[in-house]
Amino acid sequence: MHKDFSPPPFLQLAGHAVRWRLLTELAHSDRRVRELTNLLGRPQSLVSYHLGRLRITQMVATRRSSADRRDAYYSVNLMRCGELLSTAGGALHPGLRLVRPDDHKRTATSVGRRVLFLCTGNSARSQMAEALLQRLAPNANVFSAGSHPKPLHPNAVRVMNERGIDIAGRRTKHMTEFVDQPFDYIITLCDRVREVCPEFPGHPEPVHWSMADPAAGGSSDKETYSAFQRAAVELETRIRFLLYVIEGWQISKEDN
Repeated sequence: MHKDFSPPPFLQLAGHAVRWRLLTELAHSDRRVRELTNLLGRPQSLVSYHLGRLRITQMVATRRSSADRRDAYYSVNLMRCGELLSTAGGALHPGLRLVRPDDHKRTATSVGRRVLFLCTGNSARSQMAEALLQRLAPNANVFSAGSHPKPLHPNAVRVMNERGIDIAGRRTKHMTEFVDQPFDYIITLCDRVREVCPEFPGHPEPVHWSMADPAAGGSSDKETYSAFQRAAVELETRIRFLLYVIEGWQISKEDN
């Protein structure tokens, strides 16, 4: 039987210099095409072509901007990239198949890290993100706020209760309440709030996660609740990967 010696798909795609740079930028933050074009210093047609190649293998996804429907945000699917990278290692030798480290061992390095999650209403996405990161990294200082706060959505409370987290009774806050406080990371969860995000002292790391508002996820309560469940899954996945970034940042600061 003829054996295929072609490089695994991940190596074929990610091995290209432009595509690797795109994956690197999107691993840090969701971006629009024009932002990626400026960062790479390449023509938009070339950037769009390579983004299309990455989308075919589901390594990259796109979503229409809630701030401007004519625009779109690209994000990297880190879970998918991990699966393909693990397969690529295993294709060379079974001992090279990647195994993710234990999450619990990472929480100690998040001591003192200050993270602020922002969305428009501070009624769903940012509150859920705050609660999830607090559970996964109890030694971190985590907060949330919005540009136009409104009451906490009951579906956010229900979804968090399913995960053993009680956020009932938490108040919503305006982001100006924190504008004079230093943070290590400012994470915007909706496209609208990214456009109006104020400057914070101490040059915090800006990160954008372009996520749909789950409260607008359907016409029925069942559809809306499903949107909240999907949002919770996406947030938990992104936050687990964020912890690796926080750990690397902490180690780097200590080494210096």
